[in-house]
Amino acid sequence: MPADPTASQRLLLIDDDRKLCRLIADYLGPLGYEVVSAHDGVDGAERAVSEPWHAVILDFMLPGLDGLEVLKRIRAAAPAVPVLMFTGRGDESDRIVGLEIGADDYIPKTFSTRELLARLRAITRRAGRAAGSNADASEPECVAGTLRINPNTRTAALGDKPLSLTPVEFDILHTLAKAKGRVKTRDRLLEDIRDRKWEVFDRSVDVHIAALRRKLGDDVKNPRFIRTLRGAGYMLVDPKEY
Repeated sequence: MPADPTASQRLLLIDDDRKLCRLIADYLGPLGYEVVSAHDGVDGAERAVSEPWHAVILDFMLPGLDGLEVLKRIRAAAPAVPVLMFTGRGDESDRIVGLEIGADDYIPKTFSTRELLARLRAITRRAGRAAGSNADASEPECVAGTLRINPNTRTAALGDKPLSLTPVEFDILHTLAKAKGRVKTRDRLLEDIRDRKWEVFDRSVDVHIAALRRKLGDDVKNPRFIRTLRGAGYMLVDPKEY
């Protein structure tokens, strides 16, 4: 459940490491965050979907329900709530699976407090833009065949079917739509949609593109909307031009 964008930042931290939860609460509290902790997956999932939050920080390894199952429940009930996942094992496959299910970002448990704050601010800023959208704003709608993207309400639809997109997925789709017919490199997409410097081998954009294709019904071998130009990047096209 998304929170009121005008209220103080209300953050749900789902992690069974109580000491870490206290440290994070002590750090973020003076910075304007109200940090509420849940220490098992069942309680965390219930609170995440029944109360308003500006963001959720979620650990992969939890008692009761694991982090991926909690994430599935959050995305089913509250697709617009930003989710930042902890990865404790340093396994890239964990990060990829989390992003595929709908996490907005991930951070290793060896994080610095500055990095945690930067990533948290980035995902809440994107969600804040969505919550504060103004339908009377002047930015034009983007259209590609039956796909329509409204940047003012931050909504997208395929024909008469609304698309349920995470804030990051919307930003990627809108960025590609604004450059329709032109290639966007992976690095350029990352620069356009993210608020920090990313590792050279960051694969998150590829995972979000794959998720977008699934929601658009795109066959990766013969896509209607999002083309891959090997060695160059991605491009959104009008289906009648492809």
